[in-house]
Amino acid sequence: MATNRRKTAREKLEVVHPSHGKAFAIPPGGSLGPGTMIVPRPLDVDAAMRTPRKGQLITLTRIRENLARAAGVDVCCPLTTGIFARLAAEAAQEDTAAGKKRTTPWWRTIRDNGKLIDKFPGGGKLQAAYLRREGHRISPGKGKQPPSVTGFKPA
Repeated sequence: MATNRRKTAREKLEVVHPSHGKAFAIPPGGSLGPGTMIVPRPLDVDAAMRTPRKGQLITLTRIRENLARAAGVDVCCPLTTGIFARLAAEAAQEDTAAGKKRTTPWWRTIRDNGKLIDKFPGGGKLQAAYLRREGHRISPGKGKQPPSVTGFKPA
């Protein structure tokens, strides 16, 4: 008898799709320009999110640049990178709730302009709390904008 149990974020993160990790030509006329692109593997995005140490930050663009360079292509798909970053954050929160001590430090991943990622667990508030614990100052967002890391300058 089949169950209707929903997959956990960890299970979704560990799924292997045939198209992930493969390079292909970018169709002409798109916003990414000519060249080759890779659709990253979810666990590769998770691994990239683990690279910054306490007090350091990484942007989604830097993650995409690193993944593209490692694959020897021009660009890494921005859409799937964002989706897999959210999945990695959710899986890390599940792991934390299950008692794991070492999880992906998802809160160190931010947008290029220093803004927190409101699609991550806690809608930006939890990410802000974690970043404050690591010594970062957080500026409140204006209107519906998420908070941002004060004085952030991408490397």
